[in-house]
Amino acid sequence: MRYYYDLHIHSCLSPCGDNDMTPDSIAGMGELNGLDIMALTDHNTLKNCPAFFKAAYRHGIIPVAGTELTTAEDIHAVCLFATLSGAMEFENLLESKRIKIKNRPDIFGEQRITDENDNITGYDDYLLINATSFSLEEVPQAVEKYGGVCFPAHIDRQSNGLLAVLGFFPEKPCFPFAEVHDGEKAAEYAEKYGKKIITSSDAHYLWDINERGAYIELDCGRENAAQALINYCLLYTSPSPRDAHES
Repeated sequence: MRYYYDLHIHSCLSPCGDNDMTPDSIAGMGELNGLDIMALTDHNTLKNCPAFFKAAYRHGIIPVAGTELTTAEDIHAVCLFATLSGAMEFENLLESKRIKIKNRPDIFGEQRITDENDNITGYDDYLLINATSFSLEEVPQAVEKYGGVCFPAHIDRQSNGLLAVLGFFPEKPCFPFAEVHDGEKAAEYAEKYGKKIITSSDAHYLWDINERGAYIELDCGRENAAQALINYCLLYTSPSPRDAHES
């Protein structure tokens, strides 16, 4: 079964995320755009994922809990989890790995925590975009322990991309997957680096969220799609993900 996805989206909790990027608005835009699976991936936190799950179910979206983690090397990695409970357990570990620098809302944004109805329930008082103490080599095993998978984010970009920082894919950890922002580069990067490529928006504004373009084929129903997505990335138990565009 074909599932149209966007697996890299920031909410108003990310300092660079627009305040209109509430969990409910994100899910609503995904519904309007014809998406099936959406992942919320705020910088170094998963605190808005519970609200996103409730909003996504209301809009007919399959939700995936995630985060865009910044490693000690200042490399961004998308981390996705099969279950919300596993994701929130990882959140506790991630909190201990953050380097706590007071946020400046006037410069970086308010870092809003909301409920599924767009009500502000709190703020993260510490800046979320700085590096954590997680090394690149540590992240995959730590994420897998909580039922998740991680891969390098936006490798086609200069800012915080693995290739921009290191200049190559390291032998360890081994990343069979990588993400590109520009879908037109997917085939080029897959061939050049021998990686399976996922294309996502890295949306910080509602209008940036992917339309019905990139998809993954999974041999399961909607109720098991999130788990099947993670299983494929970890164990290669499902058909290959493919990027496509509507004709």
